[in-house]
Amino acid sequence: MTAPLTTPSLRTDRLRLRAFEDTDADDLFALHSNAHAMRYWDSPPWTERSRSERFLATCRRMEQEGAGIRLAVDRASDGAFIGWCTLTDWNPVFRSASLGYCYHEATWGQGYATEAARALLGWAFATLDLNRVQAEVDTRNAGSARVLEKLGFVREGTLREDCVVNGDVSDTWVYGLLRREAQPLSAPLPIR
Repeated sequence: MTAPLTTPSLRTDRLRLRAFEDTDADDLFALHSNAHAMRYWDSPPWTERSRSERFLATCRRMEQEGAGIRLAVDRASDGAFIGWCTLTDWNPVFRSASLGYCYHEATWGQGYATEAARALLGWAFATLDLNRVQAEVDTRNAGSARVLEKLGFVREGTLREDCVVNGDVSDTWVYGLLRREAQPLSAPLPIR
């Protein structure tokens, strides 16, 4: 176990990234119970609201164990919860971590995932001294692949028949971003 991490509060021009709160449970359930939005996910859509509480407990445990952080993402203009982004599997010895994100379907194609991930990566490279960040994407999820490519990630390979969800078999692309190859990532501004 590594030292506990402190989930940062970050902001961009259009977004606020913050630690999850218990009051986010309903918004999380609405997001993760949407079958269309979760069709490329590595688990089926949620059918029980209790999954939200387990998700929130996992967020706190990841932070306490120093394994990673998950940030709720709110739109700055109206404070609406639109999704979340995460860095998991942080390994301070290898200086590596994995990036993930999930957003409400209504927000797709508006650049929010890219903007939030850029802020999180800027913080992570500066704070955690990362050398490599990895991300995995279902090969059918062209939108998510575009997000990673806009951030400078390089597709490194394919995990064949990596996921089986509700009997549906899918392949996964593995992407990597190395510190020396990363596009300039301006550090996000802390929320005051």
